[in-house]
Amino acid sequence: MDRADPTVVSPTTVSPTSGASTRGAGEVAGAQGSPVEAVDRALLVLQALARAGARGAVLADLATGLGLNKTTVHRTLAALRYRGFVTQDSTSGAYRLGPSATQLADDYLSDENLPALLHPALVALCAAAEELVHLGVLEGSHVVYLDKVEPDRSLRVWSAIGRRSPAVTTALGRALLSHRRTDRSLLPGYVRAAGDGAGVDADHVWAVLERARERGYATEDQENEVGISCLAVPLLRSGSAVAAVSITAPAERMTPDRVAWLREQMRAVLPAHLPEGITIPGR
Repeated sequence: MDRADPTVVSPTTVSPTSGASTRGAGEVAGAQGSPVEAVDRALLVLQALARAGARGAVLADLATGLGLNKTTVHRTLAALRYRGFVTQDSTSGAYRLGPSATQLADDYLSDENLPALLHPALVALCAAAEELVHLGVLEGSHVVYLDKVEPDRSLRVWSAIGRRSPAVTTALGRALLSHRRTDRSLLPGYVRAAGDGAGVDADHVWAVLERARERGYATEDQENEVGISCLAVPLLRSGSAVAAVSITAPAERMTPDRVAWLREQMRAVLPAHLPEGITIPGR
């Protein structure tokens, strides 16, 4: 028994009428649906702690909420604590998700995995828009291109996987910064990284980011490459941008009406192809 858990639980709860060992309804239901009962209980506990958030949950509340007896839940928690999937507050006895649990999503959605996870979304968007599509992430003050899908018609634009571009001059970077709670005081550093020839200042960038936050997408018109314009949407995890997807086209094709149409293509196509837990603004 954990010292931090003040609840003392006997190994079994005996029914006063039958003398038989009693199990919670949730425990029985889990056994009916899951091929491995112990694993199913552990997953149920993790889900409950995820819903509890930072406040956590004590043993008694977890057992009641899951319909399991406290001894069973306590053993499950002990196993999860051993691997770092659960922690326990030494004062209150409340359990919370541990670093191993939260690290799972971080590892799954890491920059190394994003190209493979999101490539089907880029392919579908490229087919719908018939334009060049990029995937990018923020690295310091720059955007790094992780993937690209080209349409059948050629577009002469200098882009390559692994290329870095200043975040403030690209639609990808603006979409990312607008949905990462970027502080106004940080903008001068991003502007300096773009170089003196970029022709942008902090006030202009801040106005662009505010507009991108309101609209849910960002644009740039020949600010990163002459003759080329882009439209980008951030890909959100828990409300914060982890990556962005852009559509790149010749500036003469990016009229206001076409930009609006491309934005609707993004809204219509991307959600069905995104991994679980990744969304776009407005969805």
